[in-house]
Amino acid sequence: MKENPYRKDSEDLKELLQQFLNLKNGRSHRFMSEDSFEQLIEYFDELEDYPQALEAAELGTEHFPYSATLQFKKADLLIANRKYPEALEVLEKAELLDSKDINLYILKTDVYLALDEQVKAVQLLQKALDFFKGDEKVDLLFELADVYDDYEEFDKIFDCLKLILEQEPTNEEALYKICFWTDFTGRNEESIRLHQLIIDDYPYSELAWFNLASAYQGLKLFEKAIDAYQYAITIDEKFDYAYRNMGDAYIRLRKYKDAIEALEKVNELARPEDVIFEAIGHCYDKLKNYAQARFNYRKALHLNQTDSKLYYKIATTYMNEASWQPAIKQLEQALQIFRKNHEYNLAIGECYLKLGKNKEAIQYFSAVVSARPKNTAGWEALIRCLFVCEYYEEAYEQVQAALLHTHNKPLFIYYKSAILFALGKAKEALLQLEKAMAKSPRLIKNFVALQPSILQNQQVVDLVARHKKNKRI
Repeated sequence: MKENPYRKDSEDLKELLQQFLNLKNGRSHRFMSEDSFEQLIEYFDELEDYPQALEAAELGTEHFPYSATLQFKKADLLIANRKYPEALEVLEKAELLDSKDINLYILKTDVYLALDEQVKAVQLLQKALDFFKGDEKVDLLFELADVYDDYEEFDKIFDCLKLILEQEPTNEEALYKICFWTDFTGRNEESIRLHQLIIDDYPYSELAWFNLASAYQGLKLFEKAIDAYQYAITIDEKFDYAYRNMGDAYIRLRKYKDAIEALEKVNELARPEDVIFEAIGHCYDKLKNYAQARFNYRKALHLNQTDSKLYYKIATTYMNEASWQPAIKQLEQALQIFRKNHEYNLAIGECYLKLGKNKEAIQYFSAVVSARPKNTAGWEALIRCLFVCEYYEEAYEQVQAALLHTHNKPLFIYYKSAILFALGKAKEALLQLEKAMAKSPRLIKNFVALQPSILQNQQVVDLVARHKKNKRI
């Protein structure tokens, strides 16, 4: 019958712990090897029993003073216990024993960073890069990238990751990280060149294709980005992030049906997310399929019930269908979460105006004006509402206030003209209209939209025609 290896390991460890206890208490014990001390340190470290681990390291270095490995383990424990000067002292001893062990540089870097001596950490790692090759050099470059990250030298992080990929083009960690830092630093052109070289040698690297696509997307070259994402998902058909980004690229190109197809694939492959359902809803919104838009916005809302924006988007789908009461219900939910949002207040005001509930509409538009007196949209909605309700005197007062707060925006000069016409002050109204057209002729459409019947006024028609003739000359 075979001996159980786990039981044997357990018995060996039990015996080792007894020897360690005997050594600590000064009792007789069997000879303990360097490996035995290493095993004890690792055992206590895994248990997070740092005092015992450190005691094992102390005794180990006493018994094997020329063991660099035990010195490194001791230094590591001192760092974990925030005893940085002591750790540095141990590392100085370890360096005399073995100056070519990568742990020396990684642990020293940890100490320098803990002591806020970034310059020393960088100098140490840069010096160490000359001593190492292969995997160890890659480890040091990752360490250096982390140092630059701590001190927000972001371009240098990109440089480190680029060096890693030039040495090890299929290093997954570097490929994942450089995608983020390309976007963060905006170094898309460099990323494109780098990943094109990688793809030349490793055409089946889905991460390289993904990063190439992301860089194209960063430059708003959406067609090229989509082509590269297609390669990535051909290699790995379950690459959900490629489908996600491809969906975004299709949205930018206003190819909403293609975007929906890509984003639905994300839902198949990954855990449902509110942002994906919201994006699908947005696509259906743009396709004027408001029922499907609502369906997806509600799915997003189920996953994130505190997002007021989703209630607002559902409301706009109802508004596009002229379903004012359901829209109000959704907007009230949005306003419970974010009472002062001017978009929500403007939207609910519009709904009440459409329902003929003028008092409520004015109340919401006034709230926007009070909260944001320099905001054009609030004044426009309030004045238009007062005009539609035929409160011309009040509209005139508000348009004067709007001109003052918005530094004479041409839109409000047009509105002032319309109000003066409504008040029967045609001469002054024509002067204001001429002034508005001189400032911004394209806004004449807003003037006409406010009161379409104004085009039956021959003086207005003549003024507009004369202005157009003068513009041609």
